[in-house]
Amino acid sequence: MSSQAEHPWAIDVQNATVHYGPVQALDHATVQLGRGMVCGLVGMNGSGKSTLFKTIMGQIKPDTGSVQINGQDPQQARKKGMIGYVPQNEAVDWDFPISVREVVMTGRYGHMGFTRRPRKADQRAVDEALDRVELTAYAGRQIGQLSGGQKKRAFVARGIAQEASIMLLDEPFAGVDKRSEATITKLLRDVADDGGTVLVSTHDLHALPQLADEAILLMRRVLMHGDPTRVLQPENLAMAFGLDPMKRGGQ
Repeated sequence: MSSQAEHPWAIDVQNATVHYGPVQALDHATVQLGRGMVCGLVGMNGSGKSTLFKTIMGQIKPDTGSVQINGQDPQQARKKGMIGYVPQNEAVDWDFPISVREVVMTGRYGHMGFTRRPRKADQRAVDEALDRVELTAYAGRQIGQLSGGQKKRAFVARGIAQEASIMLLDEPFAGVDKRSEATITKLLRDVADDGGTVLVSTHDLHALPQLADEAILLMRRVLMHGDPTRVLQPENLAMAFGLDPMKRGGQ
């Protein structure tokens, strides 16, 4: 806990540059996020949003620059369960024979030790997380049998059960119903109100000012970072999209 208290930023990415072979995915990107807030990450496909997530989680080591999570190495922070991740639908094998409850329970692995034997505290944490995302009645279903919104809520529940202080969500509102969107939005605000840090990649620009305290405009490098209403001005979006997305339904 002392490391968190001493370090001013929950997420501290400094001048991170990442290449995939000859292709540059991030260009000296700097992102500093505090605690108790939700930040929206906005950019077109290929702008580096997923690469930034992987860099924060320690799955990718930047060519140059540095990354710290609560003042620690991101791989160590992830092993300690500090980072919860909600992936895009395409990144998950929905045919895998695992129940909703088992998916949420994977968030408790860092609390179980080597045996990964759930204790009463683990069972209770999973029960509470399922209840918060309104999936208790679906706990025994195979994960692929859920609707798009329910799948997203299941992975949010995993992060809640994990007790992660940092939540990364990659397009959590894509293809979800209004009920799931409202449930997820409330849960993310609750995480922030409890002192957590939430970074959300989204194309839903119209809803972002109600969800987020800050917004980042990304096009391999950080073009803007600040108040969502200022970042989402049409002239700023044009820098990242080469057009005015607000005139196209926010897509």
